[in-house]
Amino acid sequence: MAQGVVHCVSTPRLLLAPIRPLRRLASGLPAFSQPPAWWKKTSFGYHLQDTTANPSDTQAKHRIGPARALGGRGGESDTAGANHPCPAFRRTRFPPTAARGSGAHVMWLTLIYSCTGGAALLYALYRWVIPAAVQYHGGLALFWHDVVVERMLDTLTQSTRPQRLLGAVQRNATRGDPRSVVKAIDQFCRQKEWAMNVGDEKGCILDSVVAEVNPAAVLELGTYCGYSTVRMASLLPPHAKIITLEFNPANAAVARQVIAWAGVEEKVHLVEGASGDWIPKLKEQFGIKTFDLVFLDHWKDRYLPDTKLMEALIQKDTSDVRCSNGEPPIIPKPERVVGVIGASGSSVSIMVANVLRLFSIPQISYASTAPELSDNSRYEFFSRVVPPDSYQAQAMVDIVKAMGWNYVSTLASEGNYGESGVDAFLQISREAGGLCIAQSIKIPREPRPGEFEKIIKRLMETSNARGVIIFANEDDIKRVLQAAKKANLTGHFLFVGSDSWGAKNSPIQDQEDVAEGAVTILPKRASIDGFDQYFATRSLENNRRNIWFAEFWEDDFKCKLTRPGIKYEPGRRKCTGEERISQDSQYEQEGKVQFVIDAVYAMAHALHSMHLDLCPGSMGVCEKMDPVEGRMLLQYIRSVNFNGSAGTGVMFNENGDAPGRYDIFQYQLSNVSNPGYKDIGQWTNHLRINPEEMQWSGGDRKVPESVCSFPCESGERKKMVKGVPCCWHCELCDGYQYLLDEFSCDMCPFDMRPLKNRTGCRSTPIIKLEWSSPWAIIPVFLAILGILATSGVIATFIRFNDTPIVRASGRELSYVLLTGIFLIYLITFLMIAEPSVAVCAFRRLLLGLGMCISYAAMLTKTNRIYRIFEQGKKSVTPPKFISPTSQLIITFILISVQVLGVFIWFGVMPPHTIIDYEEQKPPNPEFARGVLKCDMSDLSLILCLSYSIVLMITCTVYAIKSRGVPETFNEAKPIGFTMYTTCIIWLAFVPIFFGTAQSTEKMFIQTTTLTVSMSLSATVSLGMLYIPKVYVIIFHPEQNVQKRKRSFKAVVQAATVSTHLSQKSNDKQNGESKIEPDRSQ
Repeated sequence: MAQGVVHCVSTPRLLLAPIRPLRRLASGLPAFSQPPAWWKKTSFGYHLQDTTANPSDTQAKHRIGPARALGGRGGESDTAGANHPCPAFRRTRFPPTAARGSGAHVMWLTLIYSCTGGAALLYALYRWVIPAAVQYHGGLALFWHDVVVERMLDTLTQSTRPQRLLGAVQRNATRGDPRSVVKAIDQFCRQKEWAMNVGDEKGCILDSVVAEVNPAAVLELGTYCGYSTVRMASLLPPHAKIITLEFNPANAAVARQVIAWAGVEEKVHLVEGASGDWIPKLKEQFGIKTFDLVFLDHWKDRYLPDTKLMEALIQKDTSDVRCSNGEPPIIPKPERVVGVIGASGSSVSIMVANVLRLFSIPQISYASTAPELSDNSRYEFFSRVVPPDSYQAQAMVDIVKAMGWNYVSTLASEGNYGESGVDAFLQISREAGGLCIAQSIKIPREPRPGEFEKIIKRLMETSNARGVIIFANEDDIKRVLQAAKKANLTGHFLFVGSDSWGAKNSPIQDQEDVAEGAVTILPKRASIDGFDQYFATRSLENNRRNIWFAEFWEDDFKCKLTRPGIKYEPGRRKCTGEERISQDSQYEQEGKVQFVIDAVYAMAHALHSMHLDLCPGSMGVCEKMDPVEGRMLLQYIRSVNFNGSAGTGVMFNENGDAPGRYDIFQYQLSNVSNPGYKDIGQWTNHLRINPEEMQWSGGDRKVPESVCSFPCESGERKKMVKGVPCCWHCELCDGYQYLLDEFSCDMCPFDMRPLKNRTGCRSTPIIKLEWSSPWAIIPVFLAILGILATSGVIATFIRFNDTPIVRASGRELSYVLLTGIFLIYLITFLMIAEPSVAVCAFRRLLLGLGMCISYAAMLTKTNRIYRIFEQGKKSVTPPKFISPTSQLIITFILISVQVLGVFIWFGVMPPHTIIDYEEQKPPNPEFARGVLKCDMSDLSLILCLSYSIVLMITCTVYAIKSRGVPETFNEAKPIGFTMYTTCIIWLAFVPIFFGTAQSTEKMFIQTTTLTVSMSLSATVSLGMLYIPKVYVIIFHPEQNVQKRKRSFKAVVQAATVSTHLSQKSNDKQNGESKIEPDRSQ
């Protein structure tokens, strides 16, 4: 197949519009000029009704245009007129208000409000919420607009998208004005619904090609709604023709009306059918030998087969040309294109690569860096001498990590360069780990007023993410910096710019303070001195072969050249042609010069190597290289390896990419003699950077932070934010927890408490009740006084053992009782002493023994008195067991029960010490203590005292029963008062003892309470029973004499008198007024 160089209008042009993701979002429901057919006007407004339309009888079987692929129109019948899906709405009629009662009013109002609220909610979701949610995800946006929205609108309006587009044209475009029709379609696709029209951007390219070629015959494959047809027809000369093919009859019908509305139907012949069927018949059917321009805008899969079918239609037919001698003319073959150098922009390279791939022509770009061009399955003939943005993205990830940042945002200009660069950065950062993206913002191609201020506000929503990775064009970079300055955020953002920023001054002009500290990246390059020397000698006279040189001349020297058909702005001076580059202008070598030279030399080296292999020793091209086979040339291109113009190696990998070599710059403004970009490092597969060369806003040398969360303090764990691995909340390990690892806390062992910084645990201090403690001083003081008093009483009784008072008090039991009182005082010292096995054993033994001895002796006394007087009421015979010996035996029997119980306790649970870590464990672990104590629970302590308490209660009962005994008979009443007071003391003891069970000072309070209560009980017994006797013995010895000897008969008489007095007292209380004296005596 012939492949001609395109440089004359006679040579056919092949223009392709490849399928690409849509880039504009529809903005909600279309604005209907009238209510749809299924709305009926009533006195209350519009409501739904049944509608029916005739279904289309046309059924497509193959789609041709890309819009049909995305929109789903090809192969669909235009069925309309189905009943509305909601029966309630379908049958709703609003009756007059007079025909309804109040209940009906409420019902209808409720229905209206419900429907209105639901509709408002659905409209808000449809109009704003969902489009905003999907606008940054291409797949979701495509599904939402091209499936959900289109199907919904098709159902609601009972029309297809092309039909709605036609309606918009008829409402908004001027009939007979093609440009007005084009503008109306652009507006519909931009603001109302998505549609795969060519669009204004590619439309401008299409216009320039049509204007340059000025074709007489144009072939278009894929009409859709006629947008590109109208656009091209408006630029054609009067007698030119466009043949446009559309497979879908419904689309063709709409396109005919659009073309007619534009008034270009005379230039257009619309054919319905498959391209594969019609292309071979075009020459015969329409008499067109060749087409000057072919516009492919249908299914991409049909590009190659249809191009092959059109081969005869894009070659010049010379069959009717004859020389004067009748011989056929000798027409030289057009120069064959075996390789292409370019383009610069990635979007242009992608379109060119799609075309060159069809003809197996290798392409070497000198500036296109989009990562998608590395896809060898789609762009197998594409190579480049610059590294792809994926390398640049890797370098930028390495820069961010070298700065210690883990939380950054990204900014991308809409388009291949910006979006692909950011996508590569995101993918590499995910694979590397340790880097989180706070915001990923896309800058629209056509930003609205205030758009950049909104971008800055969005960035400030995550203000901790100060690092901003920016893949944007120069204008977008400049406007971002302006918006940041306007928001008074100078010095806040830390920009990391791609090679579109590089070391250029234009993006930061007048925004230098905001850009200070920005780190930028640029493919490693060098200035080519030889080129400067050559280019400085170029002039309008010696550089006519460069068709763009005149335009450069005007721009560089700010003058104007006289050229036909070109209007100039007034005031510009006329170019003289004598101007000199670098002398009369501020010439600076373009940064891509090195790569352009390398690209040319790479192609030359490949052709040279190919020639050496295929044509050894031959001059010129041999048969093996005529024609040059594209795939073979591609292999030679991928094999080149030479030193380029800057001295660095030029080579390609298996995907046609050059090695990644970048220079790292930082824009520095403060503390430098020459503000500007400073080289701070390089990246060649790994980063080499000089931190000491860097400085930030205000000249600060310290690297600013861009982190989501700052490191937690000592003793704080990280609570991760779900879905954002770089963000966490710091939570203190509370209570008795320590930091096990950075994400979790754990409890210290029971005998330990956390360190102050909670990085580990330490032993809990051990304490015991100290003698110097206030809790011990008071009980010890009382015990000492009690022991001294008891010792004094015992000494007095021994000294005056034979005196009447001592003898009358019952010497045997008195000594036993005093022994018990002494032991009660003594137990205080055992309770406060440092616990040990011996101390614990004596505590168990003596804790209840002293009280048991005391109350057993008093119980024996009261019981003796009670039995004597009870027996005296009945008989003159004395009761049994009232002798001193019997009393001692009874007392020791009662005491032996307590001793036996203690020894059983010893056998079941031998005494030992424990350290209680729970008793003093307050919320603040700094105050936690382990308490050294005997293994005696509160229950065991009460059980130890319970027998003594039983004796005390029994003694109290006998004391109450003996309250009527005359004062001259022994100690019944003092014992009674002793018991009453003791009961009160122990009743107060119980709530204090058990009420402090949860206190951190439990052991101290309970020990003090117990010892004080026991000392008070002993003191009451000592004071009531013996102090008065000692007082009489010492201070009133004259009363310590025997008045008379008491016999049991006297006791019986006293008991009888006491009984009579008690009976008289009862009679008086019963109301008897007469009292008879007892004369029985």
